[in-house]
Amino acid sequence: MVSTHPIGVQHAGSQYLPPRRNTSPNQELLPLTARVNSHGCLEIGGCDITTLVQQFGSPLYILDEETLRLACQQYRDACKQYYQGESQVLYASKAWNCLAVCAIVASEGLGIDVVSGGELYTALSAGVNPEKIYLHGNNKSRSELNLAIASGVTIVVDNWYELKTLVEIAQESAENSDPQSIPIMLRLTPGIECHTHEYIRTGHLDSKFGFDPNDLDEVFTFVSQQSALNCVGLHAHIGSQIFERQPHQDLAQVMVQWLQDAAKYGLNVTQLNVGGGLGIRYVESDDPPSIDEWVKAICEVVQAACIEANLPLPKLLCEPGRSLIATACVTAYTIGSTKVVPEIRTYVAVDGGMSDNPRPITYQSQYRAVVANKMSAPLTETVTIAGKHCESGDILIKNAQLPKTEPGDILVVMGTGAYNYSMASNYNRLSRPAAVVVANGEANLILQRETYQDLIRQDCLPERLKK
Repeated sequence: MVSTHPIGVQHAGSQYLPPRRNTSPNQELLPLTARVNSHGCLEIGGCDITTLVQQFGSPLYILDEETLRLACQQYRDACKQYYQGESQVLYASKAWNCLAVCAIVASEGLGIDVVSGGELYTALSAGVNPEKIYLHGNNKSRSELNLAIASGVTIVVDNWYELKTLVEIAQESAENSDPQSIPIMLRLTPGIECHTHEYIRTGHLDSKFGFDPNDLDEVFTFVSQQSALNCVGLHAHIGSQIFERQPHQDLAQVMVQWLQDAAKYGLNVTQLNVGGGLGIRYVESDDPPSIDEWVKAICEVVQAACIEANLPLPKLLCEPGRSLIATACVTAYTIGSTKVVPEIRTYVAVDGGMSDNPRPITYQSQYRAVVANKMSAPLTETVTIAGKHCESGDILIKNAQLPKTEPGDILVVMGTGAYNYSMASNYNRLSRPAAVVVANGEANLILQRETYQDLIRQDCLPERLKK
């Protein structure tokens, strides 16, 4: 075992600051187990990144199990500390849904928020308790609803079409002498704005998600008349990558008012889901609240509002995604070609790009990177990290500060656990990368790298086109 020292933020030259071990993972750039070994190479989870690339290839997603587990524990323990009632943390698995991730978060006592039949099937296959699974989505198919009902998960109803479809399914079930009692939550649009990208704001009134608050009376009346629907709770979500605490505090207060309104219609609503949305630190200038601070703010407002309204404390649910998984993962690439545009820019190309990380081209998202095999080298170059796809906009990072690079160097992009693999594509017929989970010096494959055969597996060639 080589000797190592901890790293955090890389500054000019080869200086590294150790991360705060008691920190909230969402406030760090690298996974908490990141180290530089005596060879000047980056290690995560006790595994040398360059060795991992030699073994598993690149691009490669590398998930640090310790960082993911710590984030789960901080959410879970903060809810228990600051909330006097019952609570349940759910992992918003759209951030990254696969068997291994679902199994890890479930083992820490978290439930799972899913948004499709595929995510639901994966969570169930990973052994997650159906009573801790909540199905979201603004246009669930009848087959997805049937799977949810058969599995015994809670359905977060988003609109009138879905509400009436569930009643139809229940009526059909009753006609077949199999009456259903379907647990549901109602998703409502709170009309709360927050400072984040337009595409990831979901709480403002002009959103495709949730019932309009002006329809509450009609919705509550309808649900109260449906014996097959068991309305257990209310749900709202205001967006993602949020650094402000006030919008979430406002949301909690609004939701308690909704809770009070629901009681007037005889609805026994016992759960309140305040969503997620806590941001992470992608670059040095990002300054998100800690997990503990976010949970504390939510719990205090809900409790105070319930006391003022003379309501019993509901079961409090929250559904973080990005702030649980993003920092726990990095992506390793192999550097290839370089193009120097005199007095303008130097492009350094890697063997991946927008197919394994579509967030920069979609949201103009910013990332940080280091060269895993040159961690002790001085930062002498300002370059633009380009992907290999046939798109001028396939740029991962502009103005990255790196040491002098060469073909074959291993570039590591930080904070890629959320919405990277889950939004990955086969654009230009690139195969999706492999993923490994690392812990205590051991790396285990959790997603196999796609092959060329995988790319054509679903293709069909009509006989008349065959030669």
